[in-house]
Amino acid sequence: MKRILMTVLMVGGAGLFEVLPAQVTTTAVPFLMISPNSRAGGMGDAGVAVGDDAWASFWNPAGYAFQVGSEVGLDYSTWQPSLNLGDVWIIHSVYKQSVKGLDGTVSAAFTYLNQGEIAHTENDATVLETFKSYDLAFAVGYARKLSDVIGIGMNVRFIRSVLAPFGPGGTGNGAATGFSFDIGMLYKPKTLFIPFIPRNFGERLRLGVNLSNMGPKMAYVDKALADPLPMNLRLGFAFRSLTTREHNITFVADFNKILVKRRKTGSDEFLAAMFTTWSGKTIGEQIRSFVTGMGIEYWYGSPGLLALRAGYYYEDPRNGNRKYFTFGAGVRVDSYGADFNYIAASEKDHPLGGTVRFSLLTSWGSSGE
Repeated sequence: MKRILMTVLMVGGAGLFEVLPAQVTTTAVPFLMISPNSRAGGMGDAGVAVGDDAWASFWNPAGYAFQVGSEVGLDYSTWQPSLNLGDVWIIHSVYKQSVKGLDGTVSAAFTYLNQGEIAHTENDATVLETFKSYDLAFAVGYARKLSDVIGIGMNVRFIRSVLAPFGPGGTGNGAATGFSFDIGMLYKPKTLFIPFIPRNFGERLRLGVNLSNMGPKMAYVDKALADPLPMNLRLGFAFRSLTTREHNITFVADFNKILVKRRKTGSDEFLAAMFTTWSGKTIGEQIRSFVTGMGIEYWYGSPGLLALRAGYYYEDPRNGNRKYFTFGAGVRVDSYGADFNYIAASEKDHPLGGTVRFSLLTSWGSSGE
């Protein structure tokens, strides 16, 4: 498929895929916010407090601190199918390995977004050439326990974005390179000393936080036009309401906020934006700026054999107004697993409506928790 190349792609690339599972804002490489893992995708894109498989690299690297063994995962999806861009797709792959000598777990993750074949034209429809545009990221991570109930983890990520082999006017460079890092924490209390709440309530609860995509701005042609990375704060919980030999039910919820501060003369660097993003708005406006994903997962079998999932994704109408339901299922047989999820949007032309994602996992060496 061929599409006309617009100059805006040359001078920043910001907003190329603004319709993402995150609030609307203008950043560089927004593909970093496209979540992997059909399991979490089936629960409204929520997973910061789950972190019990290889996909913790994206949701919360601290989840690896409580895992042992090895695991490899692969996820694939056509992107924004309602736009009929058949050659736009994204893959994620991840690997994790616990290492006794390091007293923790190491990981590696790779993301590749294929933006398809693009036609380069002048002022008329004459095609001068065609080329392929893509984004990729490669991350390595490490996680370990601070105690029996607290784990921490971090990722360091290399980013490459190639929008075109040239800049405006056919000169320059329509590509950019950058880096970012993430840091997360997962809390798994054993008991809770809260009045009127059973002490064993804590055994069913998990709390997670992940600050991701921290790093310097990226520019394609002009450094003065550099855009910030989509730095994101993710908070959430997971609660196992039912745990028996054959049946397990878990409720999850994530709350996300993009930490980007735009000004008339540009944007703040990421270290400053961590603080300035919270200024200049009322408490109500700050609450509305959070995006919510929530869902439920049911597992049948011991160990888990068949899973059913459902979720809901909500963004305030004044901050993007993206809303949709998610559904999913999964199966585990010995050391192998497969998951899929489907996005059901009520809006007829919702770009994410009808999106289907598939994930595969294989583990060895007593992988998992």
